[in-house]
Amino acid sequence: MASASSSRVFTGARLIVASHNAGKVREIADLIAPLGITPISASQLALDEPEETGTTFIANAELKAHAAAQSSGEPALADDSGLVVDALGGDPGIYSARWAGPEKDFALAMQKVNDGLTAAGAETPEARRAHFVCALSLAWPDGHVETFEGKVFGTLVWPPRGDKGFGYDPVFQADGHTITFGEMEPEAKHAMSHRADAFGQLMATVFAR
Repeated sequence: MASASSSRVFTGARLIVASHNAGKVREIADLIAPLGITPISASQLALDEPEETGTTFIANAELKAHAAAQSSGEPALADDSGLVVDALGGDPGIYSARWAGPEKDFALAMQKVNDGLTAAGAETPEARRAHFVCALSLAWPDGHVETFEGKVFGTLVWPPRGDKGFGYDPVFQADGHTITFGEMEPEAKHAMSHRADAFGQLMATVFAR
């Protein structure tokens, strides 16, 4: 779903990835690699991280994309994503990264999610339903923005399994699979993740060449 009334095609040779999260930057770099576009992370340019004051994934993705595009003077792609757990009333949601604390300790965040599920009596796979959401926003310095949202549904397992992903990947088992995102090879995850869903929409609209 593009946020602008008319879509704009990206024609540049490099793209600012408005994130300081190495895992996200790596996944986005892998996704745009076939396009021959060079990704430049916000950390490479020493761009400040804006305060995420939005109340939705889309609002925060657009806020970060606009900030990076204005600071760099180049088109910037921002991601805002997180884990939405049904039994926790949608938490951690847009606060997914914050649940990991200032040290970005996702082992702590995963434990907090599991403790919440245990407290809620969510013991069966059906009671532990969750989905990842990813909003991707591509903003230009003139203020134009294109935004797309993707999702992937599954259930939460415990204990965590695998070390191939990042964030909450080791506890998320997507529907139709018997392994977690943390156990899945990156290529397999890229083919069906929430980020891949959003990026597929972005590719079909903004990178249509």
